[in-house]
Order: sequence, then C-alpha cells, then structure tokens
Amino acid sequence: MTTPLSATGPARLRLGTQGWNYPAWVGPFYPDGTRPADFLRTFARAFDVVEIDSTFYAIPPLSTVRGWGSRVPAHFTFTCKLPQEITHERRFVDCGDVLAAFTERMRELGPQLGPILIQCGPDFAPAEGRAFADFLAMLPTDLRFAVEFRQAAWIRRRTLTLLAQHRVALALSDGRWIPRDWLLKLCAQPTADFAYLRWMGPDRRITDYGQLQVDRSAELDAWAAMIPVLQGQVREVFGFVNNHFAGHAPASVRMLQERLGLSAIDPRTIGEQPSLFA
Repeated sequence: MTTPLSATGPARLRLGTQGWNYPAWVGPFYPDGTRPADFLRTFARAFDVVEIDSTFYAIPPLSTVRGWGSRVPAHFTFTCKLPQEITHERRFVDCGDVLAAFTERMRELGPQLGPILIQCGPDFAPAEGRAFADFLAMLPTDLRFAVEFRQAAWIRRRTLTLLAQHRVALALSDGRWIPRDWLLKLCAQPTADFAYLRWMGPDRRITDYGQLQVDRSAELDAWAAMIPVLQGQVREVFGFVNNHFAGHAPASVRMLQERLGLSAIDPRTIGEQPSLFA
C-alpha cells in the first residue's frame, strides 16, 4: 500500500464525465445551438478533466489526438481507456506492440494526458492473473495507469499488493460488479499516489441523457463522506460520472461538487466567455 500523504494537504480533486459528445446535452448543459464540433471546447469551460471512451475501440489518428488538445486550455486533462484489443481480445497476452503504439500516440497530448484506464472484461477472472501480472510489468513507468475489474473475486490482498508494486491505481467503479461498501472501504487503501473513481450506475436501461431520471442522493452522500478520506491518502483524485448513473452526467457531477463544498459551474454560464479560460 502507499504511504498516506495527508501531511501534504488534501489531494487535488478532478471531477468530470465519461465522454462529452452527447447531442442530448444541448439545452440542459451545452447552450442551445452548440454544434458537435464545439462540444469539447464548451465542455472545457465547465470541467477541467474528461474520460475518453473512444480509445477503447481503436487507437485514434494522430490528427484526432492533436485536435483534442488544441480545443481545450493547457490545464485541461484527458484520461483515456486502453484499447480493447489488449484487454478483451488478446487478454493481456502478446500485446506489447499495441501497448507501445497506443502509449506513443497518447503521449501527443503531453502534459494534458492523465491516467490511462485498463478496463478488464466482465469475464476476465483471477485465473488469468499470470498474464495480467506480466502485462503490468510491461507498462511504461512515465505514465499513470488505473485498472477496473468487473469481478469481485479480484478484490483481495494479493491483487492490491500487485497493483501497489507497479503503482497502478485500483479504479473504484460504482456499478453492478463490486459492492459499494467494499469500494468505500478501499478509499482508505490506495495502491498508487493517485485515485481513479467512476460512477457507472447499475444497468444500461437509461437512454435519455438529457435529464436526471434516478435519485442517486444516497450514493452521492456516501461518496462525499469518503472522498475526503481518500484525498488524505493520495496526491490527486480523478472522478468521472457516466450518463447511466442517473441520466445526465453533468448534473450528477454538480451534485457531488455541491456536497463536497466545491464551486459548480451553472450550464447557463458556459457560452462564449473567453474569461473562463484565464
């Protein structure tokens, strides 16, 4: 386990959403009339971090990566998913070539690149632990990585020790895979000097992303109580809400910010206001 860092003050908390390219957000979040080409630029006026989902499906073209970086302020951070070719198709075996190609491409973001999420498949079990351990040993040490397991059987001392050895964060994902009470307890046992949180929701039945449809107040209250504990253990905390958590991710982020005493950006203020980049 990592040594608590509370003596240095609470960790910086970076809250955002999983993705930004949602037409249903026009009106409730993006100003009316916002074009898809301007979604990211406008998003960056409200949040300073986002999780990219598209990298899970393929390594993005160089022009795309450079375009992301050019549309946001210098202090903005992108986190991204490792390609599924590594995690789901090759299952961490003989994937050094893809890992090298992907990390080289994402390094184009320079200081705007945050942690890379290793999202394991729901059928990836501890029986394949050797391949996973060998893969962790291949990770470039100049980049940060977090891993999301979708089987509760992974949550054991051996796994936490392995992740700590490689300074890989255990992603704490509030979904249907790991009991929430386990996740909350793990806030006190980080495996890296940063933390990675994800609020997923229990299922995919939500299809309207333009409004809150599920009351997640109790869940947000529980996390708001534990996040300060986590901030005393690490240097930086990243957290991302999915639309499926409650229906409209930006609103869920604002609810969490308010519970934590943070300033929340009113969607009505994120139009063309250059001063927000200062």
